[in-house]
Parts: sequence; C-alpha cells; structure tokens
Amino acid sequence: RSQHLPTSTSSLFSSCISLPPTIKSNDTMKFVSGLLVALSAASANAFTVNAPRTASPKTALSVTAAEWDVASIGRSVRIEGSSREHWEFPDPNQEIVQVGVDSNGRPVETLIELWIGPDWTPMKVKAYTEDGMMRPVQSLIGTRNKAAAIDINNTGPGDFPLNAAAAYAGPGMVQQRADLLTNNQGRYIEGGAVHSVNFDATVDQVQVLLYTDTRQLNAQVELLNGPNNFKQKYEVFTNNGLLNSLYVIFNTPGAGNVVRVTNLAPLEFPCKAFIASV
Repeated sequence: RSQHLPTSTSSLFSSCISLPPTIKSNDTMKFVSGLLVALSAASANAFTVNAPRTASPKTALSVTAAEWDVASIGRSVRIEGSSREHWEFPDPNQEIVQVGVDSNGRPVETLIELWIGPDWTPMKVKAYTEDGMMRPVQSLIGTRNKAAAIDINNTGPGDFPLNAAAAYAGPGMVQQRADLLTNNQGRYIEGGAVHSVNFDATVDQVQVLLYTDTRQLNAQVELLNGPNNFKQKYEVFTNNGLLNSLYVIFNTPGAGNVVRVTNLAPLEFPCKAFIASV
C-alpha cells in the first residue's frame, strides 16, 4: 500500500506525489524542501536578466577620453558639408586605424569608407550623431594589412561642418579591442534580429564590436536615450565581417542609455555582438 505525504507544509504536493513505503516521512520533507529551494532560486534569477549593466573595473589598458580627442589622434581636418577628405595608410605591417569625428555641438552625418586599390571599397560605415561634441564618432577600422586609404565624407548640409582625424591606432587601443573579445561571451544575432543592452548612470563609455565568420556584415548600432529616441547611430556594410569587423565607442552621459544592435542582413548572414562598458 502506498504511503502518502503527511499533512504538513508539503500538503500541497499530496495530490500529485506518491512514494514507496520504504521512504520515511523525514526523507519526504527533505525532498520537498529541496524542491522549494530550487524553484525559489529559479524565480529569483528570472528577474535579473534585464538589469542595467554597471561600469566594469578600469584596467591599465583602458583608453581614456583624451586619446579619442580629434586633435590628439593625428592630422585633423575641418570638412565642410558636402565635401570630403582622405588619409593614406601605406604600411602593410599595421592593421588597425583609429578614426575620430566631432563638431562644435552640431549634428554630424558622415560616410567613412575603406579604399584598397584604385576601385575597391570593401567597407562602408554611415555615422550619425545628434551632438558631435558630447557624442563624437569614434571607431577602429582594419586595413586588412594592405596599403589603404580612409575617406571621410561629410554628407550633412553646408552649414554643418565637422572635424575629422585618422591615424594608426596605438598598442593600448588595439589591446582594448582584443580584450573585449576575450573577456566577454558575446551575443549571436541572426539576420533580421534585434538585441538591446541597457546601462546605468555609472557607465561613461560603451564599446561595441560586431563581426562575422567571413560572411558579409550588414548591421546597425544605435545609442538610445528614451523610447526610440536615438542619439547616435552607425550602419556598416562589408563583404567580410571577420577581416573588417565594426568597433565603435559610445559616450553615454547620464542615465537611461540603451545600445541596440539590428542585423540588417538576411537570415543566412548572422553576426556576433560584443557589448561592454569601457
């Protein structure tokens, strides 16, 4: 004859659990107590998934905001609206180029292109920022270890000039980009999918890296502050998302900042996103 649970805290389970006679009542209580603890732990974890991310501990290799100042990057050029400027990078032994674009507080709309050879443009990045002083354009672009050029085109109107600079990135900046891959798990994003991460007010800068397994990369990265109120946006297209991954840094002053990544490519072209505070 089956022995049912005694009338106690576990009486809720008496209608669905029947135990063999060899199990004593104290063993039954231990089983029920362990089940309740497991269910409580699972319920607690369910409420921590969308918690805002806080600032990561600073390291010796963390790149300061001063290193992204356009005047300190290299040759700085003022580019009027509807005009362009390019920078030559002939050294095949160096691969990462630092690109910075800012303004005196006005909006910035620009198209950044990687030129290799006379008529090949393997990577294009469209960038927009609502305030080029508070949230400048900050990106690292790979040259595929070839003689290349970076072209920056001010696609905004004539009364919205910008300041731009480009130079080979320093070792600290290159290492920071590499650490983002090794210290974070990343998020797999299929074609057409969207992934968002929110950050609290303690985070001053956020770094984002998108890449693929040699397939094309066509994605959009936005910094939002409020419902669908984007403050800054990047849109990238490259024929090889491994050789030309997208790496950008957002300035995130204040609270309520959200980074949203949208894979604009078809389902057959997934990408992987790494998002973390600097």
